[in-house]
Amino acid sequence: MEALVNTINNIVWSPALVFLCLGAGLFYSILTRFAQLRHFKEMWRLLFQGSESAEGISSFQALAVSLSGRVGVGNIAGVAAAIGFGGPGAVFWMWVVAFLGASTAYAESTLGQLYKVEEDGQYRGGPAYYFERCLGQRWLAVLFATAAIVACGVFLPGVQANAVGNAVTQVFGEGNIVSTQFGEVGTNKLVALAVILMILAFIIFGGIKRIAHFTQIVVPFMALGYIIMALIIVFINFDQIPGVFALIVGDAFTAQAGFGAAIGWGVRRGIYSNEAGQGTGPHAASAAEVDHPAQQGLVQAFSVYVDTLFVCSATAFMILITQQYNIQGTLEAGQFVVQNVAADTEIASAAFTQLALFSVFGNFGPVFVGISLFFFAFTTILAYYYIAETNVAYLNRYFKAHIPLVLVKLVIMLMVSYGMVNSAGYIWMIGDIGVGLMAWINIVGILAIFFVSGPAIACLKDYEEQRAAGGPVHFDPRKLGIKNATFWEQRMDRQVKQAEEQADGETRH
Repeated sequence: MEALVNTINNIVWSPALVFLCLGAGLFYSILTRFAQLRHFKEMWRLLFQGSESAEGISSFQALAVSLSGRVGVGNIAGVAAAIGFGGPGAVFWMWVVAFLGASTAYAESTLGQLYKVEEDGQYRGGPAYYFERCLGQRWLAVLFATAAIVACGVFLPGVQANAVGNAVTQVFGEGNIVSTQFGEVGTNKLVALAVILMILAFIIFGGIKRIAHFTQIVVPFMALGYIIMALIIVFINFDQIPGVFALIVGDAFTAQAGFGAAIGWGVRRGIYSNEAGQGTGPHAASAAEVDHPAQQGLVQAFSVYVDTLFVCSATAFMILITQQYNIQGTLEAGQFVVQNVAADTEIASAAFTQLALFSVFGNFGPVFVGISLFFFAFTTILAYYYIAETNVAYLNRYFKAHIPLVLVKLVIMLMVSYGMVNSAGYIWMIGDIGVGLMAWINIVGILAIFFVSGPAIACLKDYEEQRAAGGPVHFDPRKLGIKNATFWEQRMDRQVKQAEEQADGETRH
């Protein structure tokens, strides 16, 4: 089974997908005239604008929900795996993916806002919605929705849970070994699993509002705390910073693990972590209450920076400064290009990060990583549930055999249990397949959307013109020749009607 998963993973993550992700990011960067640089100040301003409504969540809550998906195990264990298999140069390619991917995130999240709908008293949107409404290709929408449900409901939750389980074992040991239908498992893992399942059930049965309220509190604090720990290590070893930068940049092109391994693992882990191009970010972006679709697109572009340039870089610098890593590259398991720590240290886990913190903070280091992993992974699982729920809601609009949402909740909880007790490498490969499938469909789709009508670029130009004019921002898709943006058409009609009624009232008086 593991051999089959590995084969599928290699097919999905062929060099074609790597270059497609980089190419799409460069393409949209050029088209937006590098909006991810030009509008950095505007991104920050928009974070704290807008408020929650009965149907939608605020811009900051949408950022928190999307960051809960972006900032996860990939930031701790994923970066370690990228270094272990791709060498320090993989970090450089993660940065490249983040910089270019910010423009991809802008495009897909703007499209999510543009073609969102209001259903059952809440906003919903995402690739399935914009593939149908913009491209008119329902088959592609159904394909993505199915892939998203399988990936976020089945494949990916196990990755997050697995990392938590490994971190618990690293800190507290296995505990007593008990036999289960999945094999022998330590009791400490089972206790951690029980805690996760209880809290998870309480939150996901409360819907998007409960998820948003939880993540807007937890996500900023968990990311900030983690970055502070990294900054302490950087400050203590400040003299090593130039050397680490030189190592990352130099190894990116003359990689110890091989150039293909460096770029491949850097791009793969970068996309897994920051999710730019996957099509996951637009789901949370669509739920936001904003005045213009481009606003949420810019906010989501900023979230890519937070994820990779801040949190992932924090992990990379901790590991590289303390030299708590091995580089296996393309060699067989147990063979290393560079070996600094024990040969049996699990590469596809948080072990390098825990060792790095242990070398500076002693026993507190691994405990801190374990706690961080718990919150990072838990909030990511919440985001996965919301994505799966949104795509189930999309499919339920067209199929008589409705998928009960309670079934989605139960499947995610089952996969969390499965991931907690299985081997890390196997679970990561399954997760990579899920990410790759969504990325293939979404990136091809958003490129096709540009060549059909280019609505994301039109939205950006419209927003820039309105901001330059200095007046209040509003959005009328018909003015831009954008069709099937029904939500925004109806909103504009209501605003016009309200303005006319107000003018009539003032005239009578």
